[in-house]
Amino acid sequence: MSDRYGVDPSGNPLDRFGLSRPVWLLGWVSFFTDTASEMVYPLLPLFLTRVLGAGAMSLGVIEGVAEGANSVLKILSGWLTDRYGQPKKLVLGGYGLSSAVRPLIAFVTAWPQVLALRFTDRLGKGIRSSPRDAMLASFAPDKTRGRVYGFHRGMDHAGAVAGPLIATVYLYFYPEAYRSLFTWTLVPGIIVVLLILRLPSTPKSRSDEGVRVAPKLRSSEGGLPSRFYLAMSIIFLFALGNASDAFILLRLNDLGVKPVWIPLLWSALHVVKMSSSIVGGAMSDRFGRRAMIMIGYLWYAAIYAAFASTSSLPIVIGVFLAYGLYFGFTEGVEKAWVADMAPASARGLAFGIYNGALGLGGLAASLIFGVIWTKVSPHAAFLTGAALALAASVLLYLAFPHAKNSGH
Repeated sequence: MSDRYGVDPSGNPLDRFGLSRPVWLLGWVSFFTDTASEMVYPLLPLFLTRVLGAGAMSLGVIEGVAEGANSVLKILSGWLTDRYGQPKKLVLGGYGLSSAVRPLIAFVTAWPQVLALRFTDRLGKGIRSSPRDAMLASFAPDKTRGRVYGFHRGMDHAGAVAGPLIATVYLYFYPEAYRSLFTWTLVPGIIVVLLILRLPSTPKSRSDEGVRVAPKLRSSEGGLPSRFYLAMSIIFLFALGNASDAFILLRLNDLGVKPVWIPLLWSALHVVKMSSSIVGGAMSDRFGRRAMIMIGYLWYAAIYAAFASTSSLPIVIGVFLAYGLYFGFTEGVEKAWVADMAPASARGLAFGIYNGALGLGGLAASLIFGVIWTKVSPHAAFLTGAALALAASVLLYLAFPHAKNSGH
């Protein structure tokens, strides 16, 4: 392969898009993983109720337990990445675990078995997420880091488009054939494992040379700087208002969207996410991380306020699709910002803390949102999310002034 376009920090040649081969491989890994996941999990409520005879409470238990374990493991796996310098092994183990257990849902006979498999699947995500994000940092040139993370999130969302569409077509020809559909997720799972095996074993950057020590929390010891923790505090505040998208889908259904159209709207949302993630990541390289994240938070606040204030179905559908732009403004950009702020020796821990903040904040947000939705009203719940997003954007502006790229 020619290196006419330069090389990444690990010495891999870049193509004309500024991406190296390992970045493409990790992108396709996320694509096939999300394709398999989205063939299953949008259908879990129907499978639990129609096939297994379970109720809504069981779904809440499954998702709550799974996401809680997932968030804690992301911190631990990030620390292990820095401590032992073997991100590929953790990435392979995490993706391999999820790929192995996902098809087994086809054989369950009771909802506690789904809980066990879903829990194990999310353990796999908790194991792989932080090491994978740290690996991407080692393959991302400083000047195009936002583009790399935006591309990766775009591939992730592309899989989330493909998965529901495949499931819709399959169930059209084989109605109610949930079990056989779940079995077919073994195919993308095998592809994922084969792709990971083609990744470089360890990054070749100079920062990985020498004897590894446990990552430090204090910047005075070569660990994470104080501005990183300040940024994570603001991101956690925003996450407290970022409830599960299941509430938005419930809102659509309450306003008259029939269940048969929900998967197609979900796929359409991910089309917006996919395209905006690539653009948003590249824009952050030019205009700065803070500016893009602030725009994302303000956009989120406006979207949630719109969900609270309108009951017109066509308008709500338009707002739902516009919601996808928030992900393009923030998801890949926040990860690039984490990589900007963290030294190479502590990136795994940094991504662990970041992913943990999002996961735990989101879990709390869903509980808060559900209580307000039930005890007060859906309008009040959405306005609460909008207010927290607005507060986070103001704090971000005040805490990181005059910075084009606040991570530097």
